[in-house]
Amino acid sequence: MNREYFNQFSTPNSLASINDLSPEAQKAPESGIMGIKDYAAGKEGVIPLWVGEGALSTPQFICEAANKALLEGETFYTHQRGMPQLREAIAAYHERLYGRPFSSDRFFVTGSGMHAIQIAVRLCVGFDDEVVLPTPAWPNLAAAVTVAGAKPVEVPQHFTPEGWKLDLDELFAACTDRTRALFINSPANPTGWVAELDELQAILDFARKRGLWIIADEIYTRFYYGEGRKTAPSFYEIANDEDRIFFVNSMSKNWAMTGWRVGWIAAPARLGQKIENLIQYSTSGVAPFMQRAAATALNDGELFIAEQIERARVGRDKLLRAFAGNNAVKYAPPMGSFYFFFGIEGEQDAARTAQRLVDEANVGLAPGFAFGQSGSAFMRLCFATNPDKLDDAISRLTTWLSR
Repeated sequence: MNREYFNQFSTPNSLASINDLSPEAQKAPESGIMGIKDYAAGKEGVIPLWVGEGALSTPQFICEAANKALLEGETFYTHQRGMPQLREAIAAYHERLYGRPFSSDRFFVTGSGMHAIQIAVRLCVGFDDEVVLPTPAWPNLAAAVTVAGAKPVEVPQHFTPEGWKLDLDELFAACTDRTRALFINSPANPTGWVAELDELQAILDFARKRGLWIIADEIYTRFYYGEGRKTAPSFYEIANDEDRIFFVNSMSKNWAMTGWRVGWIAAPARLGQKIENLIQYSTSGVAPFMQRAAATALNDGELFIAEQIERARVGRDKLLRAFAGNNAVKYAPPMGSFYFFFGIEGEQDAARTAQRLVDEANVGLAPGFAFGQSGSAFMRLCFATNPDKLDDAISRLTTWLSR
Protein backbone atom coordinates (compact mmCIF):
# COMPACT_ATOMS: atom_id res chain seq x y z
CA MET A 1 0.00 0.00 0.00
CA ASN A 2 1.31 3.46 -0.83
CA ARG A 3 1.77 6.48 1.41
CA GLU A 4 -1.29 8.22 -0.04
CA TYR A 5 -3.51 5.36 1.17
CA PHE A 6 -2.42 5.88 4.77
CA ASN A 7 -2.43 9.67 4.55
CA GLN A 8 -6.18 9.71 3.87
CA PHE A 9 -6.73 8.44 7.40
CA SER A 10 -4.28 10.88 9.02
CA THR A 11 -5.17 14.17 10.65
CA PRO A 12 -2.82 16.62 12.36
CA ASN A 13 -4.00 15.33 15.74
CA SER A 14 -3.27 11.69 14.86
CA LEU A 15 0.40 12.15 13.95
CA ALA A 16 3.09 11.06 16.39
CA SER A 17 4.35 13.86 18.61
CA ILE A 18 6.69 14.10 21.57
CA ASN A 19 3.82 15.67 23.47
CA ASP A 20 1.88 12.43 23.05
CA LEU A 21 4.48 10.47 24.99
CA SER A 22 4.15 9.67 28.67
CA PRO A 23 5.27 12.41 31.08
CA GLU A 24 8.04 10.10 32.31
CA ALA A 25 9.42 9.60 28.80
CA GLN A 26 9.25 13.32 28.10
CA LYS A 27 11.23 14.05 31.25
CA ALA A 28 14.03 11.62 30.38
CA PRO A 29 17.05 13.93 30.05
CA GLU A 30 19.56 13.90 27.24
CA SER A 31 23.02 12.71 28.26
CA GLY A 32 25.56 15.49 28.55
CA ILE A 33 28.28 12.89 28.12
CA MET A 34 26.88 11.67 24.83
CA GLY A 35 26.37 15.29 23.78
CA ILE A 36 30.09 16.04 23.70
CA LYS A 37 30.77 12.70 22.06
CA ASP A 38 28.34 13.64 19.29
CA TYR A 39 29.94 17.09 19.02
CA ALA A 40 33.34 15.51 18.40
CA ALA A 41 32.05 12.94 15.91
CA GLY A 42 34.09 13.01 12.72
CA LYS A 43 36.86 15.22 14.12
CA GLU A 44 40.26 13.70 13.39
CA GLY A 45 42.73 12.94 16.16
CA VAL A 46 40.54 13.59 19.19
CA ILE A 47 41.60 11.59 22.27
CA PRO A 48 38.28 10.37 23.71
CA LEU A 49 38.35 10.39 27.52
CA TRP A 50 34.65 11.17 28.04
CA VAL A 51 33.23 7.72 28.75
CA GLY A 52 33.90 5.47 31.71
CA GLU A 53 35.82 2.52 30.40
CA GLY A 54 39.38 1.35 30.09
CA ALA A 55 41.36 0.78 26.92
CA LEU A 56 41.79 -2.98 27.32
CA SER A 57 39.37 -5.28 25.53
CA THR A 58 37.81 -8.28 27.26
CA PRO A 59 40.49 -10.90 28.01
CA GLN A 60 40.63 -13.92 25.74
CA PHE A 61 39.89 -16.46 28.47
CA ILE A 62 36.54 -14.75 29.12
CA CYS A 63 35.66 -14.62 25.42
CA GLU A 64 36.58 -18.27 25.05
CA ALA A 65 34.06 -19.21 27.73
CA ALA A 66 31.34 -17.45 25.76
CA ASN A 67 32.45 -19.07 22.50
CA LYS A 68 32.45 -22.51 24.10
CA ALA A 69 28.91 -22.00 25.39
CA LEU A 70 27.75 -20.86 21.95
CA LEU A 71 29.32 -23.85 20.23
CA GLU A 72 27.62 -26.13 22.74
CA GLY A 73 24.25 -24.64 21.88
CA GLU A 74 23.60 -22.53 24.98
CA THR A 75 21.36 -20.11 23.13
CA PHE A 76 18.00 -20.81 24.76
CA TYR A 77 16.03 -19.15 27.55
CA THR A 78 17.60 -19.66 30.94
CA HIS A 79 17.01 -18.95 34.63
CA GLN A 80 15.38 -15.56 35.18
CA ARG A 81 17.35 -14.99 38.38
CA GLY A 82 20.57 -16.01 36.65
CA MET A 83 22.26 -19.34 36.07
CA PRO A 84 23.14 -21.07 39.37
CA GLN A 85 26.81 -21.26 38.36
CA LEU A 86 27.02 -17.50 37.89
CA ARG A 87 25.14 -16.69 41.10
CA GLU A 88 27.49 -19.01 42.98
CA ALA A 89 30.49 -17.32 41.36
CA ILE A 90 29.19 -13.89 42.44
CA ALA A 91 28.72 -15.16 46.00
CA ALA A 92 32.23 -16.65 46.06
CA TYR A 93 33.67 -13.39 44.72
CA HIS A 94 32.08 -11.49 47.63
CA GLU A 95 33.35 -14.07 50.11
CA ARG A 96 36.90 -13.46 48.88
CA LEU A 97 36.49 -9.68 49.18
CA TYR A 98 34.86 -9.54 52.60
CA GLY A 99 36.00 -12.73 54.29
CA ARG A 100 32.60 -14.08 55.26
CA PRO A 101 29.99 -16.40 53.71
CA PHE A 102 27.47 -15.12 51.16
CA SER A 103 24.45 -17.07 49.96
CA SER A 104 23.94 -17.20 46.20
CA ASP A 105 20.22 -16.67 46.92
CA ARG A 106 21.01 -12.97 47.50
CA PHE A 107 22.28 -12.36 43.96
CA PHE A 108 20.25 -11.81 40.79
CA VAL A 109 21.76 -11.45 37.33
CA THR A 110 20.70 -8.42 35.30
CA GLY A 111 21.28 -7.09 31.81
CA SER A 112 23.93 -4.56 32.98
CA GLY A 113 24.53 -2.46 36.05
CA MET A 114 22.09 0.09 34.62
CA HIS A 115 19.40 -2.59 34.50
CA ALA A 116 20.18 -3.43 38.13
CA ILE A 117 19.70 0.25 39.03
CA GLN A 118 16.38 0.39 37.19
CA ILE A 119 15.13 -2.70 38.99
CA ALA A 120 16.27 -1.37 42.37
CA VAL A 121 14.41 1.88 41.74
CA ARG A 122 11.27 0.03 40.63
CA LEU A 123 11.39 -2.15 43.72
CA CYS A 124 11.33 0.67 46.24
CA VAL A 125 10.09 3.83 44.53
CA GLY A 126 6.67 4.72 43.17
CA PHE A 127 5.11 7.67 41.38
CA ASP A 128 5.91 11.02 43.01
CA ASP A 129 8.20 9.46 45.62
CA GLU A 130 11.62 10.95 46.23
CA VAL A 131 15.14 9.54 46.12
CA VAL A 132 17.92 11.55 47.75
CA LEU A 133 21.38 11.37 46.20
CA PRO A 134 24.68 13.19 46.66
CA THR A 135 25.96 15.04 43.61
CA PRO A 136 27.96 15.42 41.40
CA ALA A 137 26.77 11.98 40.35
CA TRP A 138 26.61 9.78 37.28
CA PRO A 139 23.58 11.18 35.41
CA ASN A 140 21.96 7.78 34.89
CA LEU A 141 21.21 7.55 38.62
CA ALA A 142 18.87 10.54 38.66
CA ALA A 143 17.51 9.66 35.22
CA ALA A 144 16.48 6.19 36.38
CA VAL A 145 14.46 7.81 39.16
CA THR A 146 12.91 10.34 36.79
CA VAL A 147 11.73 7.81 34.22
CA ALA A 148 10.14 5.80 37.04
CA GLY A 149 7.90 8.79 37.73
CA ALA A 150 9.69 9.74 40.94
CA LYS A 151 11.79 12.75 41.89
CA PRO A 152 15.57 12.77 42.41
CA VAL A 153 16.60 15.18 45.17
CA GLU A 154 20.19 16.35 44.81
CA VAL A 155 22.37 17.04 47.84
CA PRO A 156 25.44 18.91 46.57
CA GLN A 157 28.77 17.80 47.97
CA HIS A 158 31.34 20.44 48.88
CA PHE A 159 34.56 20.78 46.95
CA THR A 160 37.81 21.21 48.85
CA PRO A 161 41.34 20.72 47.50
CA GLU A 162 41.68 17.81 49.94
CA GLY A 163 38.60 16.04 48.62
CA TRP A 164 34.89 16.30 48.02
CA LYS A 165 32.89 16.27 51.27
CA LEU A 166 29.38 15.02 51.96
CA ASP A 167 27.62 16.83 54.80
CA LEU A 168 25.54 14.09 56.42
CA ASP A 169 23.32 16.64 58.17
CA GLU A 170 22.45 18.09 54.76
CA LEU A 171 21.84 14.60 53.38
CA PHE A 172 19.47 13.71 56.20
CA ALA A 173 17.73 17.11 56.13
CA ALA A 174 16.89 16.57 52.45
CA CYS A 175 14.71 13.58 53.39
CA THR A 176 10.98 14.25 53.62
CA ASP A 177 7.84 12.19 54.16
CA ARG A 178 8.00 11.36 50.44
CA THR A 179 11.57 10.05 50.55
CA ARG A 180 11.77 6.33 49.90
CA ALA A 181 15.46 5.76 49.27
CA LEU A 182 19.01 7.09 49.51
CA PHE A 183 21.26 6.58 46.50
CA ILE A 184 24.88 6.17 47.60
CA ASN A 185 27.62 5.75 44.99
CA SER A 186 30.98 5.14 46.66
CA PRO A 187 33.61 5.25 45.25
CA ALA A 188 31.88 7.94 43.28
CA ASN A 189 31.63 8.72 39.63
CA PRO A 190 32.75 11.42 38.72
CA THR A 191 34.47 12.91 41.79
CA GLY A 192 36.37 9.92 43.17
CA TRP A 193 34.81 10.61 46.60
CA VAL A 194 34.86 7.61 48.93
CA ALA A 195 32.65 7.34 52.01
CA GLU A 196 34.45 6.42 55.21
CA LEU A 197 33.12 3.44 57.12
CA ASP A 198 31.74 5.64 59.90
CA GLU A 199 29.87 7.70 57.30
CA LEU A 200 28.33 4.54 55.86
CA GLN A 201 27.37 3.46 59.37
CA ALA A 202 25.67 6.81 60.04
CA ILE A 203 23.77 6.56 56.75
CA LEU A 204 22.69 3.01 57.53
CA ASP A 205 21.58 3.97 61.05
CA PHE A 206 19.51 6.85 59.65
CA ALA A 207 17.95 4.63 56.98
CA ARG A 208 17.04 2.01 59.57
CA LYS A 209 15.47 4.63 61.83
CA ARG A 210 13.42 6.16 59.01
CA GLY A 211 12.56 2.92 57.24
CA LEU A 212 14.34 4.02 54.05
CA TRP A 213 15.94 1.90 51.37
CA ILE A 214 19.55 2.34 50.35
CA ILE A 215 20.58 1.79 46.74
CA ALA A 216 24.32 1.16 47.02
CA ASP A 217 26.32 1.51 43.81
CA GLU A 218 29.73 0.07 44.71
CA ILE A 219 30.85 -0.76 41.19
CA TYR A 220 34.23 0.97 41.69
CA THR A 221 35.00 -0.58 45.07
CA ARG A 222 38.15 -2.31 43.73
CA PHE A 223 39.51 1.00 42.43
CA TYR A 224 40.55 2.44 45.78
CA TYR A 225 43.70 4.48 46.48
CA GLY A 226 43.59 4.82 50.26
CA GLU A 227 46.08 3.29 52.65
CA GLY A 228 45.65 0.07 54.58
CA ARG A 229 42.78 -1.41 52.55
CA LYS A 230 42.49 -3.33 49.29
CA THR A 231 38.90 -2.23 48.68
CA ALA A 232 36.88 0.85 49.51
CA PRO A 233 34.71 0.82 52.65
CA SER A 234 31.43 -0.95 51.94
CA PHE A 235 27.96 -1.37 53.38
CA TYR A 236 28.72 -5.09 53.18
CA GLU A 237 31.04 -4.65 56.16
CA ILE A 238 28.34 -3.29 58.49
CA ALA A 239 24.94 -4.37 57.15
CA ASN A 240 22.80 -7.34 58.02
CA ASP A 241 21.52 -9.60 55.25
CA GLU A 242 17.96 -8.38 55.87
CA ASP A 243 18.72 -4.66 55.81
CA ARG A 244 16.87 -2.57 53.25
CA ILE A 245 19.80 -2.31 50.87
CA PHE A 246 19.94 -3.01 47.16
CA PHE A 247 23.53 -3.42 45.99
CA VAL A 248 23.96 -2.83 42.26
CA ASN A 249 27.05 -3.92 40.37
CA SER A 250 28.34 -4.86 36.95
CA MET A 251 30.92 -6.87 35.05
CA SER A 252 31.82 -3.75 33.07
CA LYS A 253 34.70 -2.08 34.89
CA ASN A 254 36.75 -4.75 36.66
CA TRP A 255 36.78 -7.23 33.79
CA ALA A 256 36.68 -4.85 30.77
CA MET A 257 33.22 -6.05 29.77
CA THR A 258 31.39 -2.76 29.19
CA GLY A 259 29.88 -3.96 25.93
CA TRP A 260 28.61 -7.26 27.33
CA ARG A 261 25.88 -5.65 29.46
CA VAL A 262 25.92 -8.08 32.38
CA GLY A 263 25.40 -7.00 35.97
CA TRP A 264 23.77 -8.08 39.19
CA ILE A 265 21.67 -6.89 42.07
CA ALA A 266 22.12 -8.12 45.64
CA ALA A 267 19.15 -8.02 48.01
CA PRO A 268 17.51 -9.92 50.86
CA ALA A 269 16.74 -13.41 49.53
CA ARG A 270 13.09 -13.13 50.59
CA LEU A 271 12.58 -10.54 47.84
CA GLY A 272 13.71 -12.98 45.17
CA GLN A 273 10.36 -13.64 43.53
CA LYS A 274 9.61 -9.94 43.09
CA ILE A 275 13.04 -9.32 41.61
CA GLU A 276 12.58 -12.28 39.28
CA ASN A 277 9.25 -10.83 38.18
CA LEU A 278 10.83 -7.51 37.23
CA ILE A 279 13.58 -9.28 35.30
CA GLN A 280 10.95 -11.36 33.49
CA TYR A 281 8.97 -8.29 32.48
CA SER A 282 11.98 -6.28 31.31
CA THR A 283 14.55 -8.55 29.65
CA SER A 284 13.45 -12.12 30.46
CA GLY A 285 17.01 -12.87 31.52
CA VAL A 286 20.59 -12.59 30.31
CA ALA A 287 21.89 -14.75 27.47
CA PRO A 288 23.41 -17.97 28.88
CA PHE A 289 26.66 -17.72 26.90
CA MET A 290 27.20 -14.24 28.39
CA GLN A 291 26.58 -15.64 31.86
CA ARG A 292 29.16 -18.38 31.27
CA ALA A 293 31.68 -15.70 30.35
CA ALA A 294 30.79 -13.68 33.46
CA ALA A 295 31.23 -16.70 35.73
CA THR A 296 34.65 -17.39 34.21
CA ALA A 297 35.63 -13.76 34.73
CA LEU A 298 34.62 -13.85 38.39
CA ASN A 299 36.33 -17.16 39.07
CA ASP A 300 39.57 -16.62 37.16
CA GLY A 301 39.93 -12.89 36.64
CA GLU A 302 41.85 -11.63 39.70
CA LEU A 303 45.14 -11.16 37.87
CA PHE A 304 43.38 -9.13 35.19
CA ILE A 305 41.64 -6.98 37.82
CA ALA A 306 45.01 -6.31 39.42
CA GLU A 307 46.32 -5.15 36.03
CA GLN A 308 43.31 -2.86 35.58
CA ILE A 309 43.76 -1.33 39.02
CA GLU A 310 47.48 -0.77 38.50
CA ARG A 311 46.88 0.94 35.14
CA ALA A 312 44.36 3.23 36.83
CA ARG A 313 46.72 3.97 39.72
CA VAL A 314 49.52 4.88 37.32
CA GLY A 315 47.17 7.11 35.34
CA ARG A 316 46.00 8.85 38.49
CA ASP A 317 49.58 9.49 39.60
CA LYS A 318 50.48 10.96 36.21
CA LEU A 319 47.63 13.46 36.43
CA LEU A 320 48.43 14.45 40.00
CA ARG A 321 52.06 15.07 39.06
CA ALA A 322 51.14 16.98 35.90
CA PHE A 323 48.80 19.42 37.65
CA ALA A 324 50.52 19.75 41.02
CA GLY A 325 51.01 23.44 41.77
CA ASN A 326 49.09 24.56 38.67
CA ASN A 327 46.88 27.37 39.96
CA ALA A 328 44.83 27.31 36.76
CA VAL A 329 43.38 23.91 37.69
CA LYS A 330 41.28 23.11 40.74
CA TYR A 331 40.85 19.47 41.69
CA ALA A 332 40.77 17.05 44.59
CA PRO A 333 42.85 13.86 44.38
CA PRO A 334 40.34 11.07 43.66
CA MET A 335 40.37 8.45 46.40
CA GLY A 336 38.51 5.92 44.26
CA SER A 337 37.08 5.15 40.79
CA PHE A 338 39.14 6.13 37.73
CA TYR A 339 38.11 9.70 37.01
CA PHE A 340 39.86 13.04 37.38
CA PHE A 341 37.23 15.72 38.03
CA PHE A 342 38.68 19.18 37.66
CA GLY A 343 37.83 22.79 36.95
CA ILE A 344 39.76 25.46 35.10
CA GLU A 345 40.20 28.93 36.54
CA GLY A 346 37.95 31.44 34.78
CA GLU A 347 35.97 28.75 32.95
CA GLN A 348 32.45 28.46 34.40
CA ASP A 349 30.66 27.03 31.36
CA ALA A 350 31.94 23.44 31.24
CA ALA A 351 29.90 22.64 28.14
CA ARG A 352 31.56 25.39 26.15
CA THR A 353 34.97 24.55 27.63
CA ALA A 354 34.58 20.90 26.63
CA GLN A 355 33.81 21.98 23.07
CA ARG A 356 36.83 24.26 23.02
CA LEU A 357 39.05 21.42 24.22
CA VAL A 358 37.80 19.29 21.35
CA ASP A 359 38.40 22.06 18.84
CA GLU A 360 41.64 23.51 20.21
CA ALA A 361 43.37 20.66 22.06
CA ASN A 362 41.87 17.55 20.42
CA VAL A 363 40.94 16.13 23.82
CA GLY A 364 37.44 14.91 24.62
CA LEU A 365 36.20 15.30 28.21
CA ALA A 366 32.76 15.00 29.79
CA PRO A 367 31.32 18.37 30.90
CA GLY A 368 30.52 18.55 34.60
CA PHE A 369 26.96 19.83 34.22
CA ALA A 370 26.07 16.29 33.11
CA PHE A 371 26.63 15.19 36.72
CA GLY A 372 24.39 17.74 38.40
CA GLN A 373 24.43 21.47 39.03
CA SER A 374 27.15 21.16 41.67
CA GLY A 375 29.54 19.88 39.01
CA SER A 376 28.78 22.46 36.35
CA ALA A 377 32.18 24.20 36.56
CA PHE A 378 34.13 20.94 36.31
CA MET A 379 35.02 18.34 33.70
CA ARG A 380 35.57 14.60 33.95
CA LEU A 381 38.55 12.78 32.48
CA CYS A 382 38.70 8.97 32.49
CA PHE A 383 42.28 7.94 33.26
CA ALA A 384 41.79 4.18 32.90
CA THR A 385 42.96 4.43 29.33
CA ASN A 386 45.94 3.56 27.17
CA PRO A 387 49.05 5.00 28.93
CA ASP A 388 50.42 6.54 25.73
CA LYS A 389 47.10 8.21 24.97
CA LEU A 390 46.91 9.55 28.50
CA ASP A 391 50.44 10.97 28.20
CA ASP A 392 49.46 12.64 24.94
CA ALA A 393 46.23 14.01 26.45
CA ILE A 394 48.08 15.43 29.46
CA SER A 395 50.60 17.11 27.15
CA ARG A 396 47.81 18.62 25.06
CA LEU A 397 45.93 19.82 28.14
CA THR A 398 48.95 21.44 29.78
CA THR A 399 49.89 23.14 26.51
CA TRP A 400 46.32 24.44 26.09
CA LEU A 401 46.26 25.70 29.68
CA SER A 402 49.51 27.59 29.22
CA ARG A 403 48.11 29.69 26.37
